[in-house]
Amino acid sequence: MRVVEKSQLMSATEIDRTIQRLAHEIVEKSGGTSNLGLIGIRRRGVPLAQRIVRAMRGIDGVQVPVGTLDITLYRDDLSKVAPHPVLQSSDIPFPVDDKDLILTDDVLYTGRTVRAAMNGLFDLGRPQSIRLCVLIDRGHRELPIEASFVGRHVQTSDTEIIEVRLTEVDREERVMLVERVS
Repeated sequence: MRVVEKSQLMSATEIDRTIQRLAHEIVEKSGGTSNLGLIGIRRRGVPLAQRIVRAMRGIDGVQVPVGTLDITLYRDDLSKVAPHPVLQSSDIPFPVDDKDLILTDDVLYTGRTVRAAMNGLFDLGRPQSIRLCVLIDRGHRELPIEASFVGRHVQTSDTEIIEVRLTEVDREERVMLVERVS
C-alpha cells in the first residue's frame, strides 16, 4: 500500500497563527494561567504543547509548566504495534494533582490515543480537570471524546490520513492530507 499526497492543509505560517489562537483561547477559557499545566502526547503533541506554552508566556508573562507523556504502555492495540514496542520516557516535572491540565496532540481521530493518555495521567495523580487541545480534528470517533480546543476541523474519508509535519520532529513544517491507495 502506498500513500499519495492530496493537498496541503496548513503551511508553516498557518500552523503558527493557529498555535497563537489556541494559546489565547486556552488562557481566555481558563480565566488565566495560574493553575494550568500542558502535557504533550509523545511525539508531535510535545512540540505543540511547548509552542503553545511559549505563546501563553507572551500573553500574560507567566511560564506555564509543560510535560511529556508517553502512552505506549496504555495503548489498547499494544500487541499489534510491534513485538517489542519502544518505550520512551514521560517527563512531567510538576504534580498533576488538582491541576487543570491541557492534554495536547496533533490529530484527534478515534479517541483511543486520548483515552490511553488519560489512563497514564490518572496513574500520576488526580487532576482537577483535563481538557484536550488538538491541531486537527478529523472526525471518525470511536470513543466519546471531544477536544475543547481545536485548530482546524477537517472531514476525511476512511482512506485519508492527516500528516502533521513539525520542524522539531520532521525537519519540515506543514499539514498534509494524504490518501492510502492500493
